[in-house]
Amino acid sequence: MTSSNMSATPAPQRIVLIGFMGAGKSTTGRLLASALGWRFVDSDDLIEARVGHTIAEIFTTQGEDAFRALESEVIRQQCCEQHLVLALGGGAIEHPSTREHLHTLPDTHIVYLEAPLDVMVARCLEQPGAAIRPVLADRVRLAHRFTSRIPHYRTAHLTVATAHLTPEQVVERILAALGGTPFEPAPSAAGENLPTR
Repeated sequence: MTSSNMSATPAPQRIVLIGFMGAGKSTTGRLLASALGWRFVDSDDLIEARVGHTIAEIFTTQGEDAFRALESEVIRQQCCEQHLVLALGGGAIEHPSTREHLHTLPDTHIVYLEAPLDVMVARCLEQPGAAIRPVLADRVRLAHRFTSRIPHYRTAHLTVATAHLTPEQVVERILAALGGTPFEPAPSAAGENLPTR
């Protein structure tokens, strides 16, 4: 199911994907960027490249507040770019500064990739490195985090339910929902997509 929640610019220069871990943001983002001829960026990858540590290590050594502040800064910097598909970490939308910036940013569509928690956890457990994500072991806390974020996720311009769709079908739903939008390719998009985990 696809639903539209807010009015948005008819000619986006960037698309921001939000949703909980395992929602499919990185996979969908790469495919969507390829379909549009745009650049794809994962905010977690940018943070790790900047700091030289994994997200888990940053949480452990600096704490979540410091991580969210850094995350918000990275997102602000990226949102200056055009012809961009940006996938955000699952908790990025919790930071007030990030939310305010995203929802006042012109030329931007925010897309929420929605799925039941058990589906997303199953997807995460299938990914490499799942064993080093202790958050997956504490299902009570995980459920609380997910529930607390839902109101923020649902402020997106567009919601796509992904549980029964392939990544390719999710991209089709997004493009169909934005049907008639005069997307334009980046001037030199070829080869610019960044590798992701």
